[in-house]
Amino acid sequence: MPEARKSRREALAGLGAAPVFVLVEPQLGENIGAVARAMLNFGLTDLRLVNPRDGWPNNKAVSTASGAMAVIDGARVFDTLDEALADFRYVLATTARPRELLLPVFAPADAATTLHARIARGEPAAVLFGAERSGLDNDDLIRADGVIAIPSNPAFASLNLAQAAVIIAYEWAKAAGAAIEPGELAAASPAPKADFEGLIAHLISALDAANYFFPEDKRPVMERNLRVSFMRAGLTEQEVRTLRGAIRALEKPRRKRL
Repeated sequence: MPEARKSRREALAGLGAAPVFVLVEPQLGENIGAVARAMLNFGLTDLRLVNPRDGWPNNKAVSTASGAMAVIDGARVFDTLDEALADFRYVLATTARPRELLLPVFAPADAATTLHARIARGEPAAVLFGAERSGLDNDDLIRADGVIAIPSNPAFASLNLAQAAVIIAYEWAKAAGAAIEPGELAAASPAPKADFEGLIAHLISALDAANYFFPEDKRPVMERNLRVSFMRAGLTEQEVRTLRGAIRALEKPRRKRL
């Protein structure tokens, strides 16, 4: 093995656990490469791409990455956001505006210390970034446990994808010595996102059968409010199983009294 490559691999092995950056429908390969470069600058190596517009691999991403091939070569591509998040237990989403969703809102530095604590106690964590033109929409944001609001000029709030990534990566590196202790978090870890999504799908199906979603034009908001309410609860695996058992019980036909 060439010495340069061996040294690079040894250096990467010592970086330790870190959040995964998930880019949702990124458009330009150049921006993906710039994100990869920013990640490696601050000790992050795991990148996931959801439905990149120009496909993957992408030569423009390689040229812009400026040597951050450990990130580029290891990037994983997914068709949907749910698939990309299935194995995570804690997810934060970046947005310039928290909107009407009642999710916890973190400044970048606070998000970094929380991510350190979550990862230190064994919870796989991710940070979501939206497409260059439109960012994350509400359907993306409600997959997260909280949002990171990067302070910016209200009259010109939109950040380039790589700019947002470098701010979060920098705060992650800076927080290494200031993270809260894992014991300061809730006692139990939240359920994997795949389990949580199964609960939400089960609940919506049961409510649909009971004609809960009325009027129909209010359905998207009603579904979103239900999801956010359960997301904020930080349900554990056992709690998800318990709730699904309760839903199954309600789905059974009632026995006639003798």
